[in-house]
Amino acid sequence: MQDLLRQQWLELRQRLSGLVESRSSVSLRIPGKERMWWGRLDDAAPICIDWPVHVMGESQTHHAIYHARADVGAVLLGGGDFARSLGDFGGVMPILFDEQARHIGHMDGPAASVQDIAAALQRGGNAVLIKGVPVILGTTGTRMAMNAQLFEKCAKAFTLAKASGAKMTLLPWWVVLVANGRLMKDEKRATQCFARGEIPPENRGY
Repeated sequence: MQDLLRQQWLELRQRLSGLVESRSSVSLRIPGKERMWWGRLDDAAPICIDWPVHVMGESQTHHAIYHARADVGAVLLGGGDFARSLGDFGGVMPILFDEQARHIGHMDGPAASVQDIAAALQRGGNAVLIKGVPVILGTTGTRMAMNAQLFEKCAKAFTLAKASGAKMTLLPWWVVLVANGRLMKDEKRATQCFARGEIPPENRGY
């Protein structure tokens, strides 16, 4: 399983390279271990980090997220042009699209430090700004990459609308409730899988 996840990290590096900055970092939780694959997109390969003993530098943010959220299997620290500009518009994006409600969820206020991460992620959302940097989560590496693409698309619509003063229409509360409920079920299932030392199943549908 560990070698399989290392190969997935390499595939994610290629997939995300055209979307986010090259210095963005990606990690994958290794189920059943206090361990992760971690590296930057401009690295040739990831390194295997045991936590908390060998967690240093930027990898501390990744570790703090895994510690706070037992459902998270993959983390992207970095984002595209529009995701990075969210800090200029308050650092929080409301739910505007049904797919956003289903896979990204609620985005709480930015985390100013590693110590604030748990509070910023307590509602189960899969996107947050940490020290001004966009962070995207997923139960698996594939889901995280899809969330990163979705988040950049939503951030583009939001920031352009805010910059131009255009009126934005939020999703009806009941649509958000239903979609977010499905997201919470996915995250509960992922938590159970990781507790058993398994990789959660992929969920590409709505």
